[in-house]
Amino acid sequence: MTNEPAQLEAQGKRAFADKRFDEAAELFQQAAEGYSLGRAGLMAAEMMNNVSVALLQAGKPQESLTAVLGTEKTFEEAKDVKRQAMALGNIAAALEGLNRYDEAIDAYERSAELFRQVDEGDMRAMVMKSAAAIKLKTGKVTESAFKMMGSLDAKKTPGFFERILRFFLRFIK
Repeated sequence: MTNEPAQLEAQGKRAFADKRFDEAAELFQQAAEGYSLGRAGLMAAEMMNNVSVALLQAGKPQESLTAVLGTEKTFEEAKDVKRQAMALGNIAAALEGLNRYDEAIDAYERSAELFRQVDEGDMRAMVMKSAAAIKLKTGKVTESAFKMMGSLDAKKTPGFFERILRFFLRFIK
């Protein structure tokens, strides 16, 4: 077994693809440590985001949140807006997993705004749909409908279902 961060990352991705989420999280954690030692802070932060996603998939939202917290600041300092938005989305997903819905909505909306800034319409639509789903779940239906409409508008090429949904959501306004 090697200690090369890139190889650990690749092994982590294989474990994740095989749905061995705990193993993937451990491999990503080792890769993050390796990247940190090599002063590759952005790669270490990216690996911690991978750890977070793997832990969330393994049903460990608190550990997922702990792993990802702070990475959004690393990306912000590096002016890497896309990865900052992704980190905020991962934070939001972990918060949602912990039933901390208001905080999750806030993080999803901050993520969506950053995705808008870097013209990532599909990613923006995805996080806006996640925020809208929480709002539906918690009974904030009207606000959720407006968010859903925003997420549909953000997507460059809406599918058939999304076009129909956009048509029906017009009547809620």
